[in-house]
Amino acid sequence: MREIFLREEANEKIYIEVDLNAYAYSNKFGWLLSVFIKFDALDENAKGYEAFLETKESLIIALEHAEKAKYVGSRVVDGWSELYFYAADSKGLDAVVKSVLHSVNYVYESSVVRDAKWDFHYKNLAPTELELALIQSEKIIFLLKEEGDNLEIPRDVEHYVSFDTPTQKNKFLNALDLEGFRFKDEISSEEFENGVALVKTHAVTSEELKRVVNDLFTAIKKEQGYYEGWSTLLAQEENV
Repeated sequence: MREIFLREEANEKIYIEVDLNAYAYSNKFGWLLSVFIKFDALDENAKGYEAFLETKESLIIALEHAEKAKYVGSRVVDGWSELYFYAADSKGLDAVVKSVLHSVNYVYESSVVRDAKWDFHYKNLAPTELELALIQSEKIIFLLKEEGDNLEIPRDVEHYVSFDTPTQKNKFLNALDLEGFRFKDEISSEEFENGVALVKTHAVTSEELKRVVNDLFTAIKKEQGYYEGWSTLLAQEENV
């Protein structure tokens, strides 16, 4: 399952696509194939954008169908599209890349290095816990948009957090001092124990959710807790 998210590092915005199921291959594939293509895949209006996407998928198919490598993700940085694969060995990878990219005349570079521990993937592709929470947040926002919701309208939003122990949970609640948040209920389910539902009234735009989740995430981590997501009603339903 591929997910796309934005990471900001040293005032640089890096757009990342990652296969969240990639770890299933980690015990079989220990060679990292990197393919850098001179094309800014962020500009959907750029000449050749659709052709680039077709070429990208052709390369992925060529490597995977030949059982040479598994696609694990990509990054767009400074006008270059970086594609990453893990393989069982290094043989024949460059030849497959050349066969696909040479025919469409892209400027590109490729390299193969040993990375048995998947260090590059962990450090540069895999989303952090916070980034994963924001990815899930965008999915809810998308569903609200599909229902025609006005995301700018503030409404009660429930945020869910959990902790490993009751002591951590109680310390978090006793120290809760986040503007606008109020305690609603304690939660215990098959998915997590020592859970808490908090409520805050706010809009559900991407910008506002990012700010709210960031603030709550920082407070939770002081007690080694986990952010479990959020839910809300459509604005018109809440006002009925």
